[in-house]
Amino acid sequence: MSEKIIVVAGETVHLLAQKALYWPAAHMLVIADIHFGKAASFRAAGVPVPRGTTSQNLAALDALMALHDIRHIMFLGDFLHARAAHASATVAAMLAWRQRHPHLQLTLVRGNHDRHAGDPAASLQIEMVDEPFAMAPFAFCHHPDIATAGYALAGHIHPSYRLATRFDSLRLPCFVVGPQRLILPSFGAFTGGFLIAPAAGDAIYVSSGEAVHLVR
Repeated sequence: MSEKIIVVAGETVHLLAQKALYWPAAHMLVIADIHFGKAASFRAAGVPVPRGTTSQNLAALDALMALHDIRHIMFLGDFLHARAAHASATVAAMLAWRQRHPHLQLTLVRGNHDRHAGDPAASLQIEMVDEPFAMAPFAFCHHPDIATAGYALAGHIHPSYRLATRFDSLRLPCFVVGPQRLILPSFGAFTGGFLIAPAAGDAIYVSSGEAVHLVR
């Protein structure tokens, strides 16, 4: 899979086709809106949706760790979707994954869904922080519109962008790269996307799942 290498706030970062950001200087993978347990939450409400999204999310993390030297994963909020995400099968799958990566540092910047769902199980050994969480030159956030002292890396809105011709259109997840903040697409399976209208100065990088392309 191909990626785009850009410089923001004086730091080189990689925009990955798998809808994540890699900061090589810190050996850090940055993930937004993974929403563990979303499908389980829908099923608990009686909505028939597919199983296996937790396994898909964990396999996607493993695939990225096989490709990059990752020692720290920063989750930009909405790690858990709702209280139903604490279901025993979901927690067991995440714990088994954690036990395979005992030395991996995990940090979660609390998002709006995390506040409703509650913190993840302590056995997952995730450092819990509030936004903005500073690690110069970046400020790690869930919401992209809060005031920060550093360059903000954020999620929350699940950005997507429409590519159109005269006869057809295609909606793809995207990275929104602005002068003061970068918004990541939603990483999680079964999370959907919100069609964005770029602001002046925003560059848009879409992911096809195989490659990242600058389109604006």
